[in-house]
Amino acid sequence: MTDEVQTLSAIAHERMLSLPREPLFIADWLDVVMIHLEVDAGELQEVTPFQLDLWHGCAFVTLVAVTLRRMHPRFGGKLGELVFRPLASHRFLNVRTYVRHEHETGIHFLAEWLDSKLAVQLGPRAFGLPYRLGRIEYENEVSGGRGRVVDARSGAALAYRADSEIGAPELAPCVAGSLDEWLMERYTAFNCIRARRRFFRVWHEPWLQARVQVELTERSLLTRSWPLFRDANLAGTNCSPGVRDVWMGWPHRVRGAALAVSTKTCCLDGVG
Repeated sequence: MTDEVQTLSAIAHERMLSLPREPLFIADWLDVVMIHLEVDAGELQEVTPFQLDLWHGCAFVTLVAVTLRRMHPRFGGKLGELVFRPLASHRFLNVRTYVRHEHETGIHFLAEWLDSKLAVQLGPRAFGLPYRLGRIEYENEVSGGRGRVVDARSGAALAYRADSEIGAPELAPCVAGSLDEWLMERYTAFNCIRARRRFFRVWHEPWLQARVQVELTERSLLTRSWPLFRDANLAGTNCSPGVRDVWMGWPHRVRGAALAVSTKTCCLDGVG
């Protein structure tokens, strides 16, 4: 484990605890596949209500296939877990890009598909998250996996097949200063729905991950909503068994000057 990755996680830990009553939830993020796409920065900025964070001038969007388990309030003990059981477990497909606000970097969700109707109803109200209902099938593991996500309204789909060329690969933290670290070690989410700009922070141990090969066999879920994905280039894929006991913070208002972008970027809640 590199000192740099430890520092990123430690900074996230300090930031989380710098705000009162944090964290709000604890959960496990399991069986993760992250598919990274390089896209046109100008087109991406048009649909992103925060300043893009670029890697040597290049813009990226990541598709994160993840299974959430055991989500429960930090406080409340067994009773809290019981009350939260209907929301405790579901699958996600996160479509996220990389942004910065003032001196803090993080991610911004263009959209998130999940297979829980209740979570789809509550997420936008509480966190300003652009949730969509989808039919999701995942068979993810450290050496790769398969997945298919279908939008419940439009029928548009995303499907992938990821494989390691060496069987079960060796897991390791991201190399300090690498693109993998830049893409994966992110601990703040900035969101905007109907011009309401919010953020929440997370904290977890550094990712243990391995690079794999991936093929996108269906892309209509992306290209029907964002034309910029028609010319997107695959930039790498990481698999991870996931992280446990993730801290998920309260939603907070984003303060400071807003980025002057088209109104459609803050109101993109009808994707698909």
